[in-house]
Amino acid sequence: MATPTRTHRTGPPDPRRTSRRSRLHRWDRTASPYLFVAPFFLVFAAFGLFPLLYTGWLSLHRVSLYNVDQADWVGLQNYWDLLFGPPSHFFWNALRNTITLGVLSTVPQLLAALGLAHLLNYHLPARGFFRTALLAPYATSVAAATLVFALIFSPEGGMANWLLGLVGAGPVRWEAGPWSSQFAVSVIVIWRWTGYNALIYLAAMQAIPRDLYEAAAIDGASRWRQFLHVTIPELRPTILFTVVVSSIGATQLFGEPYLFGGQSGHQGGADHQYETLGILMYDTGFHHSMLGRASAIAWTMFGLLLLVGLANTLIARRLRSAQ
Repeated sequence: MATPTRTHRTGPPDPRRTSRRSRLHRWDRTASPYLFVAPFFLVFAAFGLFPLLYTGWLSLHRVSLYNVDQADWVGLQNYWDLLFGPPSHFFWNALRNTITLGVLSTVPQLLAALGLAHLLNYHLPARGFFRTALLAPYATSVAAATLVFALIFSPEGGMANWLLGLVGAGPVRWEAGPWSSQFAVSVIVIWRWTGYNALIYLAAMQAIPRDLYEAAAIDGASRWRQFLHVTIPELRPTILFTVVVSSIGATQLFGEPYLFGGQSGHQGGADHQYETLGILMYDTGFHHSMLGRASAIAWTMFGLLLLVGLANTLIARRLRSAQ
């Protein structure tokens, strides 16, 4: 006996169901990207935007660390005192130290990183080991690295003075002098960040077409001339990027000078000889309990970073137009 077959009703699709699916599809395409990035914006709003705005609000008030709920409106008085008032001496000293520390640490650091990357770009034995070793200082804790270098530059039995004694030079109190202390702090920064920048340069070098080097070799250019006339021009955007990032890091320098100074690290040495803007902000807010003025320092640092970013944009635009 044959089983009856079920007949399917055919006809045009339901327009309401088609319209609903179309709306769901459009909503998925437009809303899904925002849902994926929403966690980042929520975290940024809670831990980035709100502290930034709250710090800006504090910079317009006279606020004590021990009584945050009581804030007296002073307008731009904190900024005026910071730039032209009695505490302006400490601000300009910290700004000058920040600039000198940035130059002393950034220029040798990037030059050494460029040289190391150029060496590792060739087929050297154990290149993988050397590339991994370059990241070891960056992965080391800033506290551990600074404490080791504090022992190296110790005036009593430190390795730095021992090496000076081998060449007949007298011992140096590295922490006491303005230039000697800034040199010591710069050495710590150079040691920590040279390998990191070298790997950035190495990655950019490996992206340079080999045809450029082959054409330069055919023209009789030596390896040094190839480095000057092929590698450096191709690395201009990367060099500009590392200069900007290093400048931002120098503006925010805090851990190395703070730990290097020991008991006087919170003020950048006994005579504020290596006090940076970051240390001045910390000392003003937490040791002198003046949160309003510390917030003004923070916003001044933010303005300096904006100037660095603007200079980066202008230089990058000039380089693109020159190509």
